[in-house]
Amino acid sequence: MEIPYTELSEDVLIGVIEEFVSREGTEYGQQEYSLEDKVKRVTRQLEAGKVKLFFDEESQTCNLVRIT
Repeated sequence: MEIPYTELSEDVLIGVIEEFVSREGTEYGQQEYSLEDKVKRVTRQLEAGKVKLFFDEESQTCNLVRIT
């Protein structure tokens, strides 16, 4: 189920993004980025509509999905 990111409080949204970017296997290329930089990048992608937030009821998890 898609969840509009604008419906989340700032603290909850940041928590969801931080959890997502810190997952094992999340790839950012050869350059290292700080957690803060990763959160900013994902936030910009959400704002631009390039990424959407989904909640999986079965696993009770949130996922950020790139929209192509």
